[in-house]
Amino acid sequence: MLPRFVGRLGVADAVTIANAALGFVAVVIAGVNIDLAARLILLAAIADGLDGILARRYGGTDAGPYLDSLADVASFAVAPAVLSFTVVTDGLEIAFDAVTAELLVVTGICALFVAMAVTRLGMYTAYDVTGNHTEGVQTTLAATILGAAILAGETQPGLVLAVTAAFCYLMVSQIEYPDLLARDAAIMGVVHALAILVPTVAGRTFPYALLTLGLAYMTLSPWFYWGETERSSETDVDVHGNA
Repeated sequence: MLPRFVGRLGVADAVTIANAALGFVAVVIAGVNIDLAARLILLAAIADGLDGILARRYGGTDAGPYLDSLADVASFAVAPAVLSFTVVTDGLEIAFDAVTAELLVVTGICALFVAMAVTRLGMYTAYDVTGNHTEGVQTTLAATILGAAILAGETQPGLVLAVTAAFCYLMVSQIEYPDLLARDAAIMGVVHALAILVPTVAGRTFPYALLTLGLAYMTLSPWFYWGETERSSETDVDVHGNA
């Protein structure tokens, strides 16, 4: 007897499920090789964008939106929180043989990141799937910025913890972020792929470039996105995927 999903899920759903698996592997690898874990999260972000493209090309399924949000919990909620936790505890040399104030603070902030990311994903699925903008920083973008920062060597524990804490609010804020135009998403996707494939080339140029693009979109696009006047002639694309 075949599994019940045979014939009911499409190629886009398979990519979405792979995204979730990448998130799990990133969590497992984080304690051994933090750079590889960051690259896996960035690869999951590419898969998150690819499943949307495939769904538009070949058609989606009724299960698609639910699978997408579930996969994003693994790759863009739990995995980046573990990444942040690992970088901060290693950098501050926090021991795990006793419960200390430092450990409680770091654990609390990373747990709050997961909670707010899950909240953001639920709110997106319920309210933001239509239109050409979304409220709050996308979980995929938050994970991408954290991953790019780590690949760029920006691993100061205080900075990483502060950024993680900031995302706890930004993901559930009412700030409106426009969907990227297709050409802008393509440019960011190329830089994203190069950051994964050759992260150390030319002084970590591509992770820094991805980090710069991510921060520029996060800080400027709600007020100054240059694509607003061209939306009638080009297809909008959610930045790094759907949520």
